[in-house]
Amino acid sequence: MSSAKYTEYDAYAADEAAEGKVFDVGGQDWDKVVAGAEDLGDERLVVNMGPQHPSTHGVLRLILTLDGETVNEARVGIGYLHTGIEKNMEFRTWTQGTTFCTRMDYLAPIFNETAYCMSVEKLLGVTDQIPERAQIIRVMMMELNRISSHLVAIATFGLELGATTVMLNGFIEREYTLDLFEEITGLRMNMAYVRPGGVAQDLPSGATSKIRDYLDRMPKRIQALRKLMDDNPVFKARTQNVAYLDLTGCMALGITGPVLRSTGLPWDLRKSQPYCGYETYDFEVATQDTCDVYGRYLVRMDEMEESLKIVEQCLDRLQAAKGPVMIEDKKIGWPAQLAIGADGMGNSPRHIAHIMGTSMEALIHHFKLVTEGFRVPAGQAYAPIESPRGELGAHVVSDGGTRPYRVHFREPSFVNLQAAPAMSEGGMVADIIAAVASLDPVMGGVDR
Repeated sequence: MSSAKYTEYDAYAADEAAEGKVFDVGGQDWDKVVAGAEDLGDERLVVNMGPQHPSTHGVLRLILTLDGETVNEARVGIGYLHTGIEKNMEFRTWTQGTTFCTRMDYLAPIFNETAYCMSVEKLLGVTDQIPERAQIIRVMMMELNRISSHLVAIATFGLELGATTVMLNGFIEREYTLDLFEEITGLRMNMAYVRPGGVAQDLPSGATSKIRDYLDRMPKRIQALRKLMDDNPVFKARTQNVAYLDLTGCMALGITGPVLRSTGLPWDLRKSQPYCGYETYDFEVATQDTCDVYGRYLVRMDEMEESLKIVEQCLDRLQAAKGPVMIEDKKIGWPAQLAIGADGMGNSPRHIAHIMGTSMEALIHHFKLVTEGFRVPAGQAYAPIESPRGELGAHVVSDGGTRPYRVHFREPSFVNLQAAPAMSEGGMVADIIAAVASLDPVMGGVDR
């Protein structure tokens, strides 16, 4: 069999050594390429998996070179979901930025918001002034969001391997989590709930009891998922020793999150570089030492159980931590006493009176804060947090104005996708499904 290599023309790669005959594809010359390949008698097949494919976790394109059922080469094509979120944030105030970044990794919106707001608070120099109650609520919401994100990962993973019951159960439990988000923030996804200085509003009445009901339900439901998957011989045959990536490979590619922890390294920013008071919570970092798809699944299941422990601790602390949920500095914090009117269409008369009835100066200040925003000292800051997929960091640059000069996110799905070829090349084409699913990429975060 010939060893011809098919490449698209790339001026920057012109000096790379090529094995066999190289076809520089520049467009309008497909017949020439086909004729050349036929002359070589090459039986390899180049196929597109995606970008519209039910098991690519969104619009991800994989270009696969197959030799029968064996994957000789896998290339990742991204950018089909680019929405210009980072650029758009340069044209909105610092607070309005949360409404954009929350839509990046749409399965983990609270994490996007928190990383961004922590960077803005660093630039403002107010990290230590965030109210304790706001920090507790942030931690609680992030851990609930970690559970809902992992449930989607497990559900879609099961579906892609043929286990529809797992998919149904996973999405049912996620619905209960999203119900809590709706109860607390008013929205199920993309909430823009975390704001610079704290959170948008305090927990509504009755939310605590609903969260406790959730904590009573979820441990049993997670165990039910484990019964379907943990010792299932078909599931284990499709996941054990599949898509192997050891610690050395993770370090070389910058991989973080459950994929890294499946190699046995307990690297979790909540423990190694704590933020939002995580150092005061009692939980364990879930690890496995299998370096395969099965180990990544187990890490996510263990993490959901640990997250439930953290949420329970948050509820206990909220009973004692009374007080505001937004920074006291009125030049930074948007009003956090929000209330919807009886018609459901706007603020209540009581809230309007709160804004307008204090003084003319207070009304003017409120108007300028909402329309113009606050100024952030010139400089740059980076704040990393542990998202469901690994290290999520926000690098924010200010020129001293009321809008960000630059915002860039270190998005774990984008970085982790680099591992797809390393995991799948040399394996079977069917194992690519398991490999990509074990990475759990979200294309909204990858493309931004």
